[in-house]
Parts: sequence; structure tokens; C-alpha cells
Amino acid sequence: MEIETKCLHEGYKPGNGEPLALPIYQSTTYTYDSTEHIGKLFDLTAPGHMYSRISNPTGAYVEEKLAALEGGVGCLLTTSGQAASFMSLFNILSAGDSFIAASKIYGGTVNLFAVTMKRMGIECIFIDEDDDEETLQKAFKPNTKAVFAETLANPALSVCDIEKLARVAHKNGVPLIIDNTFPTPIFCRPIEWGADIVVHSTTKYIDGHAIQVGGAIIDSGNFDWGNGNYPSLTEPDESYHGLRYTESFGRAAYITKARVQLTRDLGVYPPAQAAFYTDLGLQTLPVRMQRHAENAMRVAEFLNAHPSVHYVNYPGLKTDRYYELAMKYLPKGQSGVMSFSIKGGREGAVRFMDRLQLANNVVHVADVRTCVLHPASATHRQLTSEQLAAAGIDEALIRLSVGLENVDDIIADLAAAF
Repeated sequence: MEIETKCLHEGYKPGNGEPLALPIYQSTTYTYDSTEHIGKLFDLTAPGHMYSRISNPTGAYVEEKLAALEGGVGCLLTTSGQAASFMSLFNILSAGDSFIAASKIYGGTVNLFAVTMKRMGIECIFIDEDDDEETLQKAFKPNTKAVFAETLANPALSVCDIEKLARVAHKNGVPLIIDNTFPTPIFCRPIEWGADIVVHSTTKYIDGHAIQVGGAIIDSGNFDWGNGNYPSLTEPDESYHGLRYTESFGRAAYITKARVQLTRDLGVYPPAQAAFYTDLGLQTLPVRMQRHAENAMRVAEFLNAHPSVHYVNYPGLKTDRYYELAMKYLPKGQSGVMSFSIKGGREGAVRFMDRLQLANNVVHVADVRTCVLHPASATHRQLTSEQLAAAGIDEALIRLSVGLENVDDIIADLAAAF
């Protein structure tokens, strides 16, 4: 099936006389015929659901769909994109380890990596992902265990050269983790370009309607966890009577460990209702992404030509520095998100945003409605001046998420605010 069809038909497949829509299994608990069977569930030797803190049938169907869309062997839903980013790394890192992250990423993720994970004894080494491979190589340490980047950076809208980062990561025997939130699998599938793990904030385009926070981790199944760097996957797990994940689960070792160890202990599995909403979003994702990208291109061209705008970050523009990478990795669309810097500095940006009538000034992005945000005042407020500069953010930068309204109305709103 092509991806548009997968969005509707992967995951839940109703049988004869069964509901057409994905059922909401609103239950915390599951019954079994014998104590022996329940014991096998806890030994991980039989399939099934132990408890909805770890898995749920509704969620499992959505996980199957997301894995199919990204081309992975398995998927784990989480309660947020932040939880997905954290767990994707914590699943293979311990105190004393380090990992590398692109500096152009979401501000909340910078705080997670540079502050919270630092308190756990895990070091984040920030790099400029635009550097050449020789320069990137210098960032690696003997204890470096992963590389993390975003396909389309939030809000710099830089395009990650996934193949380059994959080469450097694999040269050092570590996996590449890519946050694919903005493009979604409709516009880019990082696993096809060498990424090993893909994460999403499903709160954004996948949900698309600002109704449900969520996240997801997709495992490609391609990385060799038995290369000596990841004993937590190859050595016995005391909490499962000495089970070895690579030995018992093969290509699905990583995603299985994330579920039965981290989700079990942290309790960050979404309820059935949340998974149902995520599935609804996935069903219309291809249609929405196409319109988002079409509208965004028109808006980007308008902004790029406006005398009150310093510059526009949108890789679909031929004048954008990432245009060639966008045509390589995102030829069918570059999402509906862009950022632009307005003349008049921080005060000018705030005045402009407060004058908008149609666009919503909200702490959200990638919604069916047009949204604006001033990153330096909101999502990236905790960053230092140096971190803001590294993330490609200046005081006058506005993040604009172009919605599904008639594009002429969106442009008219922007023009009136100017």
C-alpha cells in the first residue's frame, strides 16, 4: 500500500461484523484463563496486555500504524513528545554516558538535555549539524552513545542532512535518533535515509487539531545493539530473571526494552482515548499535510517579498540556504511551519503579533488553524543568549504555523498586521 492508504488501513483491521472505526478499549485491566498465562506475560514469553500502564489494545493498533508509516519494526506511544525524546535516549544511556544533539532543536528539548538529563549524570554535547563530517567527529567521546537531531528544526526550520549524521554516528558505533515531528512520515521517512530511531510529538501535525498531547518512538530494527556499546540490551536484565533483549527479541530489542522496562517504571503510556484521537489524526494526515505545505509556500513568498521582513526561514523557498537539502529529503513538501524576522526588533514583533485577527497567538504549532509564537518570549525563554543564537533565534523572530484556512485570508491577516 502507498502511504496515503496505510494511514487509513494499517493497524486496526476489522473482521466480519466488527466495528469499522477503531474501538476504544477503555480498560485498565485484562482477564486471563490461568495464573500460568499471566506468569508468561510477566516473563515476556507470551503476547498480550498486562496492564494499561504498559500497553492497551487501542494504543497497540496505533503503534502498528505508525511503525508501518515510518518503516520500522515497532513503535511505542508515550504521553508527550518530550517523553518520547527522553525515553529514546534514556533507553540506552546511563549516568556517566554522553550523547550528541544538534543545537537547532526545540527549546524544551534543549532544557531536557542540558538541564534535566545533566542532573542524571548524562552529558549532552551540542553541535552545529551543518558542520562537515570531520568537524562533527571531534565532538565524539569514548562514552558517547547516540546522536539526536530534528528533520526540520523548531523554529529555525533548518533541514538536517540525515545521511551525513547517520554516517558519522555509525562510524562511531552509535545510533542516529531523528525527531520527525514537522515533516511527519508523509514528507520524510528518516529510516530510509539511515536514521535508526524516529521520534514524534504526535501533539503536532499527527493530531493536528490541538486536542491531545502525545508522542511516539519508532524503532527501525536496523541498528546492531550487540556491538559492545549497549550492555543494557545484551546483558541480563535483573527485573526479568536475566532476560537478554537482543537474544529474545532480535531486531525489536530496543523498542521492547523501552516498553517493558521504561514505560513499566515511568508510567508514561497514553490512555485509550488519547490513542483513538491520534488515529483520527493519522487518517487525514496526507490530505492536511499537502494543504499545509501549499498554503505555507504562498505565505512564505508573500513574507519574503515584504519590505517589513528581514528574512524568512522556509526551506521550500529557492533563496533559502537549506533549499537543496529540502529538495533531497522533503521534495513533496516542507510542512506548514516557517519563521521570519521582522523589522523593529522584539517590540516590533510583539506589536505585529498582537494586531493579527485570524492567526492565534498560542503556545502551539502544526495545527489546522494558523498560529503564531514569539520563541524568545515563550518556548525558548529559558535559553541563554548564546543558546538562542545557536538555535537560530533572534529577538525579532516569529514562528508562523500556516493553517488550513483559505490562503488569501491568511495573507490578508498578515498584510493588515503589517
